[in-house]
Amino acid sequence: MGRAYRQRTGRPAQGARPAGILGHVPAADTAPAASRPAHVKIVLASASPRRAQLLGALGLTFEVMVPDVDEEPTAGEAPAELVARLARTKADLVASRLTGPDAARTLVIAADTTVTIDGEVINKPGDEAENRAFIRRLAGREHEVFTGHALAFGGKLECVVVRTAVEFRPLTEPEVARYCASGEGRDKAGGYGIQGLGASLVAGVRGCYPNVMGLSLVNVVLAARRLGIELV
Repeated sequence: MGRAYRQRTGRPAQGARPAGILGHVPAADTAPAASRPAHVKIVLASASPRRAQLLGALGLTFEVMVPDVDEEPTAGEAPAELVARLARTKADLVASRLTGPDAARTLVIAADTTVTIDGEVINKPGDEAENRAFIRRLAGREHEVFTGHALAFGGKLECVVVRTAVEFRPLTEPEVARYCASGEGRDKAGGYGIQGLGASLVAGVRGCYPNVMGLSLVNVVLAARRLGIELV
């Protein structure tokens, strides 16, 4: 546990399925002759301000298109399968909305994140009381954050699933109450934000830190390279 995992496919975007989970992200990746970002239009298929902030850290110019996707898991669906499916669905939906001459040169980047503990998925809390229950459960323990990334370009799709282990320190009930009253975790999987006040709850991280925020930048860069695009 705690390593980053990758799931990928070079099949056409529509109906694509991941080829399997691999154990390590390589230090280098080969790809076809790459295009510079100036020749490629980029669309982020996500409403998450954290993902937009992370992608912007690469110095890229991009548009945001938000797909309407049912994010409920199917029966027996594992966390890695769930985030891979949702990321692919988001990328497919946005790619299908692209028209005109820009469509062929547009890279769509989609992602989905979930938190799990004891094999159970913990989504966004419905209210402050549920947020408190989530944080109590995570306190003093290690949990996993899975983010599925799907990049669609030129009729092909790369799907990458990254897993990061996060350990919370033990928390007192007043600490739980104060954090949840801040409202920071209400719109986030697991009920906390590691990039803000929630960082004070975290004792350690094993794996890709940006993945916990919703986007593993190293894996986005490598997936784009496999599609023939150099982002950095």
